[in-house]
Amino acid sequence: MFETKEQVFEKVMQQEKPVCPHCGEKMKIWEIPPIAVGDGLGWDSPYMYVCFNDECPLFIQGWDDLWENYAHNASYRCIKSPHSSNFEIMPVFSSMGGQGQIIDDEVVAAREALKESTKKGFSILAECYVSKDSVTCVQMLLDPSEPARVRMKAAEMAGDLAGLEALEVLNNRNFGNQLLQSKADEAIGRIHERHFTRECPFCAEIIKKRAKVCKHCGKEVAGI
Repeated sequence: MFETKEQVFEKVMQQEKPVCPHCGEKMKIWEIPPIAVGDGLGWDSPYMYVCFNDECPLFIQGWDDLWENYAHNASYRCIKSPHSSNFEIMPVFSSMGGQGQIIDDEVVAAREALKESTKKGFSILAECYVSKDSVTCVQMLLDPSEPARVRMKAAEMAGDLAGLEALEVLNNRNFGNQLLQSKADEAIGRIHERHFTRECPFCAEIIKKRAKVCKHCGKEVAGI
């Protein structure tokens, strides 16, 4: 059965962190890099356990071993898959190597906060859909503090719920995210479609789709 990355992370978080057999330090949860290393066969899990203790005998001795045998200025870190009972080694080229992918307590807390915020946002949007509350829906789309997934869903719903009054605020907002901007533009198009309207190509005011003359600027818009 295929597991998502989020499901694997949940399982890893529930496991007891193993202890490095070389130094006795508790190993850290480590997110694998986007590129393969070592033999190129890849990893059997998106998250591994790695010992990042700089006083670990494996790490200390590894510098001499790799220089004497391979003339490489590198060392080893002890690594373990959550799916295996075996401990392996991973090459690193500095004491900071791989530390950017450590999943520490702050990262876990941030992920949990994002998860809860996303869950709350979707719950509010579900209520908006039932009550046809387009105002709250548009507000959530415009709120940069809302999770991206919530804002994307709010954009979809705005296209189905929002009235013409929402067009000005949506047209004048730069979302700063190409994907979110695309969703907002789709919502604008959907609102026009539902109300049989469009923008005047000369003054940008809202006019009827079939209008021949703009009621705002007086320019002929037939066929444009």
